[in-house]
Amino acid sequence: MVTDPIGDLLVRLKNGAQRRFETVTVPTSRLKRAILEILKREGYVEGIEDSTEDGHPVLHVRLRYLGEGQPMITGLERVSKPGRRVYVGSQDIRKVRNGIGVSILSTSKGIMTDQESRKSHLGGEVLCSVW
Repeated sequence: MVTDPIGDLLVRLKNGAQRRFETVTVPTSRLKRAILEILKREGYVEGIEDSTEDGHPVLHVRLRYLGEGQPMITGLERVSKPGRRVYVGSQDIRKVRNGIGVSILSTSKGIMTDQESRKSHLGGEVLCSVW
């Protein structure tokens, strides 16, 4: 049993990118799907496909690489953890790597990036940062 599903997702993506895997398999959930949709929209992931393995729904995530085989995802950080939640107001959202990366927040209007959250004047829980 996984106590931190978002942390598990991030570790699977990081390990898959380091090992140059084409796809990574992740157990599905609505929160994971929303995070992966943001990563796809921001260009860190090529695609997401639904599937079933051993009777359980899973997501197959196609990782994106640059021309020389360099992974798009160079770093991931879980900010808000089960033991220590991190909440910020819209004015306190920090940029990741001076704007190169993206933070993913859980707000009252759903899962969104730091830029969308600032534009909407919404704060929330900072789930993770990707660069």
